[in-house]
Amino acid sequence: MADKTIVCKDCGKEFIFTEGEQAFYKEKGFENEPQRCPDCRKKRKERNNDRRFRR
Repeated sequence: MADKTIVCKDCGKEFIFTEGEQAFYKEKGFENEPQRCPDCRKKRKERNNDRRFRR
């Protein structure tokens, strides 16, 4: 496996999906590659956590 360059679907920036990350995804049984860069994933997770606590 080689590193892959992916374009974030939220911000449009390119990010690297490393061999190590790919191995981790495979080990966990994830079938899809990430669609968001690490920054956008973090922001999305924070937004989702905020929504849970406001209910």
